Amino acid sequence: MTTYVLVPGFWLGAWAWDAVAADLRSRGHEVTAVELGHAPSDTADSHVADVLAVLDSLGTFAGPVVLVGHSGAGPVCAAVAERARARVARLVFVDTGPLPDGVAQIEFGEPAVQERTRAAIDAHGWGQPMPDRAEFAVLGTSTDGIPDALFDEIRSRSLVEPAGSILTGACRGTPDPTLPKTVVASSFTPEQVRPLIDAGVPGFAEMGGSEWSFVSLPTGHWPMFSEPERLAGELAALG
Repeated sequence: MTTYVLVPGFWLGAWAWDAVAADLRSRGHEVTAVELGHAPSDTADSHVADVLAVLDSLGTFAGPVVLVGHSGAGPVCAAVAERARARVARLVFVDTGPLPDGVAQIEFGEPAVQERTRAAIDAHGWGQPMPDRAEFAVLGTSTDGIPDALFDEIRSRSLVEPAGSILTGACRGTPDPTLPKTVVASSFTPEQVRPLIDAGVPGFAEMGGSEWSFVSLPTGHWPMFSEPERLAGELAALG
């Protein structure tokens, strides 16, 4: 039995993992999905604190966990693993990766994407509502594999992403090369990552170490919705 801690990306609550969590539990594993804060004052570092609090609540009896972060939660989980190394047995990035110390998620995007994101935050006041499908296409984020009705349901349940979690970066510690790290690549391929590693692109540069492995799960950016059974199977294989 493995204990999984699942952390959702931008705009999503713990409910985003329901199908994956149910599948993993049916295989005999323990699963906790994290509810990150979505108050106007929340930041990347407060999200790190949210995940650390969940790890603390599990107690030592749970043993080291497989910590899984999707999308915007990837950099958060990287920082969590560095602050609570003894509590993490493996770090899994679902269609995401780590970012350097203090580098904000918005800095990972092209200038035009950054401009649209800042405009959305300014229009809302304190955060960014989840874009619609057409806007995601403009932003270059794949919604492949999600039927329209399901996407509409997801968006209706979505939360406003606080500006602080988009515009600030998590404070990093020191990455541990003995901690196994896996990227589940769903909207990009493992083959596309190598030149980015070699070029030192933030978000990919750390992935060149021997502790890193890659799993290909071709679909859109949200495999917990488009391919929940396959994603659960890949996570179970890593446990």
